[in-house]
Amino acid sequence: PKKEAIMEKVMETAGMWAVCLTARVGEDSAGFRGLLRMTAEEFEFVLSKVAPLITKTHTKLRRAITAKERLALTLRFLATGESFSSLSFQFRIGESTVSMIVSLTTCDPDTDVLKLYFQTPNTEKEWLDIAEEFLQKWQFPHCLGAIDGKHITIQPPAHSGSTFRNYKGRFSVVLMAVVDASYQFKYVSVGAQGRASDAGVFAESDFKQALDRNLLSIPAAKLLPGSDMEAPFVFLGDDAYPLRSDLMKPFSFRQMDHAQRVFNYRLSRGRRVVENGFGILANRWRVFLSTIMLNPDKVQKVVLACVCLHNYLLVEGSWRNEGQGTMLPLQAGRSGNNSMAAKELRDKLKKYFVTPAGQVPWQDNFI
Repeated sequence: PKKEAIMEKVMETAGMWAVCLTARVGEDSAGFRGLLRMTAEEFEFVLSKVAPLITKTHTKLRRAITAKERLALTLRFLATGESFSSLSFQFRIGESTVSMIVSLTTCDPDTDVLKLYFQTPNTEKEWLDIAEEFLQKWQFPHCLGAIDGKHITIQPPAHSGSTFRNYKGRFSVVLMAVVDASYQFKYVSVGAQGRASDAGVFAESDFKQALDRNLLSIPAAKLLPGSDMEAPFVFLGDDAYPLRSDLMKPFSFRQMDHAQRVFNYRLSRGRRVVENGFGILANRWRVFLSTIMLNPDKVQKVVLACVCLHNYLLVEGSWRNEGQGTMLPLQAGRSGNNSMAAKELRDKLKKYFVTPAGQVPWQDNFI
């Protein structure tokens, strides 16, 4: 009786996935989204892109696992963070085969074929469009994106000592990201050891090098809306990041005056998009809510695949209905960043936010 019960459970699970994988577009959409975190139409689109790269041929000894099953298995892993043994039971595939599919077969193609949805802007018009959206949605002028870091918990790598141990006592790699006003990731750097600080990750990133060398085609300084004050375009970060003329951070919380409190509120209002972006990413792909039992190099592939899928689904779908990115080329250019100029810019924005042209009606209620 016990063996029969186990076999009945196996057949029930297999039947569930058979229904999921063979469902026609528009049928059982809620169940499909619940299992794979995307609609049937979105699944078919991703499958059409990755199928040529992950399809295997049959042999005389065995039939190959189909591209649809490979993609569904990987999406299920990203959506739940379940163990490979659990996925092995659900899909009736060997545990080592599950590991191979997730780690080596599907994540790389996802990153390659969906990179259209994950590109760092490289023209002035693209940056100006982002700045205009920030102004309309978050009332922060001349903002090109918000930057922050997120620790991704992993199993302790062999012979790594405390290298990946973070300040919370867990082992992790750091995901540093720049997010636009609509929660889309415009740049990511993943793989830094957990003990590194946000400032340290930023200092070693190719994003900082590109900023220093003026390689991103960032627009020249313009007048702030409704005023005669000229200001450059900036990114927003929290107190962990350095103050630069292209990267704003809040004032120290000691003995702040009214204008400084207003500036900190306005910066926090704009900067929270990166926190929201991380939240949406982890809510959809819940592998981020568990300890990823993979080596750091494989974790990097998983993260980049999730970021590409995140951007694709934000463009094509609606996350609100649910509870290797483009790297920057390094070329010769000018470098350096004047800390005095950065402080003057922050003071200028501080004054602008308390003028009739720069204030928002509710800001005094939140400081």
